Amino acid sequence: MPEYKKVGYLTTSFKMFHLKDTSRREFHYHYHDFHKILILLGGDVTYCIEGRTYQLAPGDIVLVNAGEVHKPEIHSDLPYERIILYVSPDFLTEYAGEDCDLSFCFKQAYREQAHILRLQDSKGGRLGASIRALDASLNDDDYAAALHHRLLFLEFMIQLNRAALHHHIEFVGDSASNEKILSILTYLNAHLTEDLSIDDLASRFYLSRSYLMHTFKAQTGYTIGGYLLTKRLFLAKELIAAGTPITEVCYSCGFQNYSTFSRAYKKSFGESPRDYRQSL
Repeated sequence: MPEYKKVGYLTTSFKMFHLKDTSRREFHYHYHDFHKILILLGGDVTYCIEGRTYQLAPGDIVLVNAGEVHKPEIHSDLPYERIILYVSPDFLTEYAGEDCDLSFCFKQAYREQAHILRLQDSKGGRLGASIRALDASLNDDDYAAALHHRLLFLEFMIQLNRAALHHHIEFVGDSASNEKILSILTYLNAHLTEDLSIDDLASRFYLSRSYLMHTFKAQTGYTIGGYLLTKRLFLAKELIAAGTPITEVCYSCGFQNYSTFSRAYKKSFGESPRDYRQSL
C-alpha cells in the first residue's frame, strides 16, 4: 500500500466546506491535484506540509499548493473546526493579468517557504469580513445563490492577495522541522529532471542510506522515489498546459519511456496526457 494518497476530487472551479470534528481523529499524509486553503476556527492543531511543521492558532490561513503532501495532527479533544476551500489552479489562471494575479498568495507562500498566513488583528479587517460572508453564503438559498457564492469567493481571494501584497498578514515560519530534510527537499525540487539516486543523495548530504530513507519518509510521508514521481508528474502537467509537446514532456521530466509516463500520469490525474491536452 502507498504511504500517501491523493484525496478529494474537484470538478468545479472551487468547492467549500465548513467542518467540525467533536472527537479526536487521526489524519494520514495525502495530497490533492488542486490548491487547498484551510482557515482554522478552533482546535489544538499542528499542520505538517512537506517536511515543515506549523503550530496553528485560530484564524490562521493554511495554503497548500497542488501536489504538496500534508496532514493535520490533532493534540487534544478540543473540537477541530475549520473552513476548507478546494481551488482549481486553472480557475486562478483565468484571473491572472497585468493588474492582478489571484494565485499571488500561493506563489508568495512558496517563495517565503511559509504555508501559514496569520492575520495581524483579531477580526481581520476586510479579509476577515470576506471570510465571514463567504462562510455564511454556504446556507444561502435565495435568488442567484450560486452566483453570489462565487462572487464572495472572488472577493475573498482578492482580499487575501491584497493582505499578502500589502503585508497586512504575516507569513508564519515552521516551528519544528528537520533542516537536513528541508535541504534535501529543496535539492530534489531544483533537480527534478535529473537522474537522482538514493546513494547519490546520501553521499551529497553525508547521511547513511538507511537513515536518509527512514527520516525522509517520517518527515514527509513519502519515499524518495514516490516524492520524485509525484513532483515530476505535476511538472509534466504544467508543461503540457504550457504547450510543450507531450513526448518532449515525458523525457524532460525524467521518464525513460512514454508508456510508463502515460500510465503514471493517468493513475495520478485520472486521464491520459493526450486527453488532458485535448481538454485545454
